[in-house]
Amino acid sequence: MTTATTDPLAWLTTLEGVPSSYAAVRDGIDALLRDRGLRRTSPEMTAESLLRGAHASAVLEGSTSSLEEVRGGTGDGVAADSVRLSSELLGLAPSLARSPLQALARIHALAARGSVPDEALGRPRDPASADRLRALSQLLLAPTGAPALLVAAIVHADIASAAPFASHNGLVARAAERLVLVARGVDEKSLVVPEAGHLALRAEYESNLIGYRDGGQRGVHAWVLYAAEAYAAGADASPLHG
Repeated sequence: MTTATTDPLAWLTTLEGVPSSYAAVRDGIDALLRDRGLRRTSPEMTAESLLRGAHASAVLEGSTSSLEEVRGGTGDGVAADSVRLSSELLGLAPSLARSPLQALARIHALAARGSVPDEALGRPRDPASADRLRALSQLLLAPTGAPALLVAAIVHADIASAAPFASHNGLVARAAERLVLVARGVDEKSLVVPEAGHLALRAEYESNLIGYRDGGQRGVHAWVLYAAEAYAAGADASPLHG
C-alpha cells in the first residue's frame, strides 16, 4: 500500500510509454545476451565493449580521436581519461551497490586524475553539488520496482545535468550508467555499449539532457523515453554482433 510513496522512482513507471519501452529493450538485451553471448563470451569481448564505450563517451565529451586511435593508445587527452576510467570501472560494481557515494567519487577520481588538483578528485564542487550527490546515493540505495535500465537512465541524467564535480561530469555520468547495468544484473559482463547508443543519437541525447535539466516532469519523461531508444542502439553496438 505504501510503495508509491516510498519508491522514489515509482512515478516514472506510470508515465505513458515507459513500461512498454523498457520491457521491450530489456527483452532485446536479454535475447542478445542469451542467444549470442552466454556460451561464447570472453574477457576480450568485455574489453572490446569497454573500449568502444570509452571512445564514444570521449567523443561526447569533446574528443576528436577515432576508435582506431583509441585502440592504438594514440588518442587525445580526453580519450586517455576515458580509457583509464573504463579499465577500472567494473571493479566498482560492488561499491556502487553498497556505497554509491564512494563509487561515484572513485569514478571521478579515475577520470580526472591529472586534470584537476588532487584535493578536487572525487569531491563535489560546492555544497549544493554535495547535496545532489547525497540525494542520488539515497535513490540508489532505496528499494524500487523500477527497471534497472530506468534507474541507470536517471543516474546518468542526474549527474550530467547537475555537473557535481569540477570536471569530466559527462564521462562520470556515462560510466555510472554502465555500472548500474552491471551491478543490477542487466548486463553483468558489460557487453552492451550504452555510450555508443548515445553517440549514435547525439542530437537527441544532448537535447533531452537539456530537457531533463530544465523541462520539469515533461523533460524527465522525454529523457527516459529517449534513453530506452539509446539502450537499444547500445545493444546493436555490442561486440556480440561482430
